[in-house]
Amino acid sequence: MAQFDVYENEDADSNKTIPFLLDVQHSLHQDLATRLVIPMLALPPDAGQIQKLCPRFNIRGQDVIMGTPEMAGYPAGNLRNKVASLAERRAEILAAVDFLFNGF
Repeated sequence: MAQFDVYENEDADSNKTIPFLLDVQHSLHQDLATRLVIPMLALPPDAGQIQKLCPRFNIRGQDVIMGTPEMAGYPAGNLRNKVASLAERRAEILAAVDFLFNGF
């Protein structure tokens, strides 16, 4: 598992609204039982979110936003199907997390 890898959300109860999970935990901590993930939310019709907090991405042809305020620990064993890497968008992802924690 690598930081900024994107995984398919295999949970049938939530994968319509949260199709993907973004792993933001550094690989240095890969031996932990959980990973810190941010849900990638299907782009809602009223997509008026704060762009800095919830940047937009296109993953596998689907427009999604990063649900930064919803980040949570998630069982590492449940992240099975890697579908993309957003490593090239590292600065934007970390800026969103920084904005959540520090407000700027």
